[in-house]
Amino acid sequence: MELFHGVNVDWLGKKWYFLAFSMIFSVAGIISMSMHWVQIGSPVPLSVDFRGGTQVQLQFAQTPDIGRIRQATVEAGIKDASVVAYDVASNNEVLISLPEQTNESSLDAGRQQIVDALHAHYANQFTVRNVQVVGPTVGKQLERQAGLATLYSMAGMLVYLWFRFQLIYGVAAVVACFHDTLITVGFFALTGQEISLTVIAAILTLVGYSMNDTIVVFDRIRENLRLSRREALPDVVNRSINQTLSRTVLTSGLTFLTVLSLYVFGGQVLRGFSFALVVGILIGTYSSIAVAAPMLVAWQEWRGKSGKGTTLPAAKRARV
Repeated sequence: MELFHGVNVDWLGKKWYFLAFSMIFSVAGIISMSMHWVQIGSPVPLSVDFRGGTQVQLQFAQTPDIGRIRQATVEAGIKDASVVAYDVASNNEVLISLPEQTNESSLDAGRQQIVDALHAHYANQFTVRNVQVVGPTVGKQLERQAGLATLYSMAGMLVYLWFRFQLIYGVAAVVACFHDTLITVGFFALTGQEISLTVIAAILTLVGYSMNDTIVVFDRIRENLRLSRREALPDVVNRSINQTLSRTVLTSGLTFLTVLSLYVFGGQVLRGFSFALVVGILIGTYSSIAVAAPMLVAWQEWRGKSGKGTTLPAAKRARV
């Protein structure tokens, strides 16, 4: 199925608009992450998975009064507890998080503190739905491993594209993935949403998704370079993007609608995961066209100006 016939958009002619768009969101994200770093010692708010602590999910018989629950925790001597409504309002659920604990033996006691505080200072029947306890040592290990997992995935893709195409293709694809990750994490910083293990899983998913979309464009560029060795590289890149545009819109559009539905109807549990995918799919599709492909042209122009030749970066035909 082809949505567009005879498309002839000059994508590279709009590269400065693309650069401005990427710079605005990248810089905004970096500034927001810097502010978070000053305030909380982390570039983004971290869930209990990483910072360590206790989270207690409660369901009340009647609509909970968030302000009164906060007051109840203060009256019970629990300082700096986070109290937020959880999931849809009709479920009457509340998530109470205790701040990071330095003594791991006190983590499990946090659940009992919260339960006792509500029994003593808040007259509303409730049940404990879920308790999550993570020690600070484990949280730091998870944070480190999550960062390494993202870096290793990009490094592995760089090596694959180096052998599959050429090194410049791999570098361009990894830069695009880094661009996608930076902007996605920046959106979490700008909106104040927490990064959890499920969000890291979503980021790794979008890295693979963005890389796959980029490879499709690169493969078409490679094939067109073999057929049009004397054609200017910008013209080949523009034509390749236009030829893959229908595939890009169909696959990315349907995937986006799926994750958007998950974000809207999935509830609080999947909110962070689906939010990362919603942002990531949009940015990942954009970067395949506006970041990765123009890097090939910029590299070629640099080679020409530095006197290193003007050979088009066409990869060797893959061995079967």
